[in-house]
Amino acid sequence: MSYRTYQKRTAAYALSAALAGSAVLMAAPTASATVQDVNYQCKTPIGDKGAVSPIDMKSVKSGSGYKITMSFQKGVSSSPVELGKGAMKPSAVIKLGGAETGQLAVSGPPNSEAIPANSPIKISDLSGTYTPKKSGKVTFTAGVLTIKALGTTTTCTPSNNPKPSLELDVKAAGGSGGSGSSGSTGSSGSGSTGSGSSSSSSSSGGSQLPQTGPEDSAIALGTLGATVLLAGAAGTLWLTRRRQQAPR
Repeated sequence: MSYRTYQKRTAAYALSAALAGSAVLMAAPTASATVQDVNYQCKTPIGDKGAVSPIDMKSVKSGSGYKITMSFQKGVSSSPVELGKGAMKPSAVIKLGGAETGQLAVSGPPNSEAIPANSPIKISDLSGTYTPKKSGKVTFTAGVLTIKALGTTTTCTPSNNPKPSLELDVKAAGGSGGSGSSGSTGSSGSGSTGSGSSSSSSSSGGSQLPQTGPEDSAIALGTLGATVLLAGAAGTLWLTRRRQQAPR
């Protein structure tokens, strides 16, 4: 095989590796998140109360679905008496839109610290698992929040028609689009506590990319593989030229 033929084949292999890395990058699903102000109007045992909290949502790929985490950046409602450690249990629903309709149930752990009387109730992170039934872009919007404490139930409903806090480009299991609308979906799970201390404070904070789990690793590995192969090809060409130029 002539040197010129070898040179052309090496360049072709390097180009194929680069294209393969680009294909992995282009195939990764997209996601976007925007902190949204949600005006909760709460029905409590002692009357109506209202509070606005910025809501943030993030997703992490989990098997064939996604773990969705809903974070409250400010306290919601209040109690006329102190709520001792573990006395308050929050849960909520997230409304699905776009390619799917229905609700995702999310819940979180009880309060890790006592909540003083007449102070905003800090809601722990709420999470649940969403499994796509349809392919396409699905939006996630804050729905009704439920607070159970001391044998009472407080229901807080968004009153300002908030916009979605998260959008995912998903593919249904098996790659089929499915048909019809979905009902309640997902299994709830506990998230981390202390979400009220998050640094973001309003919907004007702009958008941010949520975690997407294994997809990010796939992008990194694909790009790294292409870079390594290109570097190897360049090294091979350099050694070949050195050998050709060496005195005989």
